[in-house]
This record gives sequence, structure tokens and C-alpha cells, in this order.
Amino acid sequence: MQSAGRRSGAAAVLNIGEVLAQLCADFPSVTASKIRFYEEKGLITPQRTPAGYRQFREHDVERLRFVLALQRDHYLPLKVIREYLDAIDDGRTPDNLPPGVSIAPRMVPDEVLSRSRRLTAEQLCAESGAGPELYESLLSYGLVEMRDGAFDDHALKVAQACTALAAHGLEPRHLRPFQAAAEREFGLVERAVGPLSSRRDGTSAMRAAEAAREIAGQCLNLHSALVQARISHMETP
Repeated sequence: MQSAGRRSGAAAVLNIGEVLAQLCADFPSVTASKIRFYEEKGLITPQRTPAGYRQFREHDVERLRFVLALQRDHYLPLKVIREYLDAIDDGRTPDNLPPGVSIAPRMVPDEVLSRSRRLTAEQLCAESGAGPELYESLLSYGLVEMRDGAFDDHALKVAQACTALAAHGLEPRHLRPFQAAAEREFGLVERAVGPLSSRRDGTSAMRAAEAAREIAGQCLNLHSALVQARISHMETP
């Protein structure tokens, strides 16, 4: 029997399995439970058949891509992503979209939809601007590391930041406290979401990850506010 999503002359209608098939290449971690969790949070609103089965259309899939990409590439909490989607639904361009993110002509740009990248050492250096000496220092101080024989986008962002800081005389050996602070901060976040992580139901892992993103975001806000407060004193005579 031909699925609704393939009927000639009809708008594409997909079941949850077909949606997963479309998304899994770009987002290997997506699951039916995660999609149901996003529906529960009001990020997507698929139609239902009289029997209660979900029916997804193209805009539902695009909204899922938007949410998944912003979480994966920019670590945004669902609360912020929901604000973006609300603005889009109102016909407005969301304020403060992360750099490089656009909603036209697709809701998510191709560069955001691309799979998580695997970078060689040469690519990491070329894209971050790190020279051989800086690259070796980043490795030796544990600021970047290969996973399964390649660097990921997180390592690239670290290398880019360290390259910019090196121009101000801050070498990798000076930046180890950031690594230690990140590990301590993650420990705090991990303890905070521990009760959720320990549950075994289908959506608890997503809830724990979302709570962790929100807590981490507030920790970064706190860190920035504390540092900026001290910088402001430099302007005082």
C-alpha cells in the first residue's frame, strides 16, 4: 500500500518513521521519543488521524531540523528556540539569531543542517588560523583532542578562541584554568540533573539534556556578568 507521503498530487504526509528516515542522516541521535518530547513542548504540532496517529508535513520536518540544528550547533535551550519559532509563526524575523543562521529560503540554512564535521589536523589549523606551534600546545595542554581519529566542531571553536587569545599574549599554558573550570562546572550541572538522568522513561534523557543546557547557559551568564563587573572597574578613575 502506498504511504500518504508518496501519493501523487497530494501534499506530503509522513508518519514518524518516515520523518526519522529523513532526519537521521544529519541528526543520528534523533529518536521517536525526542520528536514526541518536542511535540509535548509545543515546538511542533503534527496533525492526528482519527485513530490518533501523528501526521507530519514538510513544515513540521523543517521545524524539527531547525530545533535539532540549534541544539546541536549552538547548544541553545528549548525556551530560546521556542521564542524563535514563535517569532517565525508571527511572520517576524527572530531577534538575536546565532551568527550564520537564517530562516530563508529554508527555515534552516544548509551550513547548519550539515552533518557534524570530522576535521583533520590540517583542516583544524587552516580553519582556526592556528600555526604548528600553537597547535602542538593545544594538544599538549589538553585543550583539543582527537576523537576516533578526527577533530570535531567543538575542537574547532576552542582552537579559534585560543588563536584569537594568542594574539593578546595568552598562550595555551595560560588557558588551562578554563579547562579545569569547565570540568567543575559540568560536575555541577551533572549533579543538578542527576535525578532526571537516573529515570528510565523514554523522555527523561532529553529532559535531562535540556535542563543541562539551560543550567549551563545560566552558568555562562553568571561567569560573564562577574567578569564584566570587574572589567567595568577598569574604567573608573
